[in-house]
Amino acid sequence: MDDALKKRGHSLEEAFFMERNAQLIEQRKKLEQVQQTREGLAKISGIKNNKILNKLIELRITPGVLASLSILPLVEVAWADGELDLKERKFVLEAAAKGGLSEGSVDYHILGEWLKERPSPKFLEAWLYYIEGLREAMSQQELDDLKTQLLSRARQVAEAVGGFMGVGSKISDPEKAVLKKMEDAFTR
Repeated sequence: MDDALKKRGHSLEEAFFMERNAQLIEQRKKLEQVQQTREGLAKISGIKNNKILNKLIELRITPGVLASLSILPLVEVAWADGELDLKERKFVLEAAAKGGLSEGSVDYHILGEWLKERPSPKFLEAWLYYIEGLREAMSQQELDDLKTQLLSRARQVAEAVGGFMGVGSKISDPEKAVLKKMEDAFTR
């Protein structure tokens, strides 16, 4: 009887440690995945700040999605008034093509989804962290050039539709607010 009890106790102990080892292995795999994602994001973006990289990972931004963030400001401006007009859609797609997003790519697919349904606010939050990281990684001249180019394209999206019969401002108040938020991201 004692021998059977010992065997049972030993079996339970082995089962416990096997389960614990499996949990530790799974945790290690997750940590390795996070590290690989962090390294990939750093390599693609030039961002070295781990706090920013970790925030992007927390927001589930992967290296495969990072390039899509570059076109997000145009999408945000297009959706600013709650609707996406065909002219705005066309302009965003043209700007994406000029920016190197090609049909069939993952980024182009993501953009297509964002043009069907407004992206989650987490993507704008991720874009703000992305710009914060770029502020640390780029020279002031590079940052100024990026800001000028981005805001120019975003204003063009805002002006694609607007005004009334050619009279008045073509940029709505919600669009102005989005443009201001983007401009402020470069000077925080």
